[in-house]
Amino acid sequence: MSKVESKLAELGLSLPPVAAPVAAYVPALRAGEFVFTSGQLPVVEGKLPVTGKVGAEVSPEEAKELAQTCALNALAAIKSVIGDLDLIERVVKVVGFVASAPDFTGQPAVINGASELLGKVLGEAGVHARSAVGVAVLPLDAPVEVELQVRVKSA
Repeated sequence: MSKVESKLAELGLSLPPVAAPVAAYVPALRAGEFVFTSGQLPVVEGKLPVTGKVGAEVSPEEAKELAQTCALNALAAIKSVIGDLDLIERVVKVVGFVASAPDFTGQPAVINGASELLGKVLGEAGVHARSAVGVAVLPLDAPVEVELQVRVKSA
């Protein structure tokens, strides 16, 4: 088990299976020293645990937990490409999308669910640049979606 996966286990978490794409794309792609994930939804065991807009049907606290799930799914997608999460040198950028009620402005706090998890499991390598964007709707009516860009060690 990698150091990253051991850290996840200490937090009571584990990597899920790679979420199946819902359209014509791959979950993650390596380009040189970088791995880019597609947007990851908070899918658990093949389905979304909740749907709707944050600030309406979904609470900000629940959405923050869902953002963590998105990050776990992104890490699983990265592992499927590089084989060992300990090869991650740096999370370069996190982009988070929050399906938001019209008056909801707490997108950064929601995406903290992903950012905080990456910091806990990767330490300094998990510190990253980030965007947290409110949107009208996401695929499958998901409340949140997260994508990662990471730099990895050469094979």
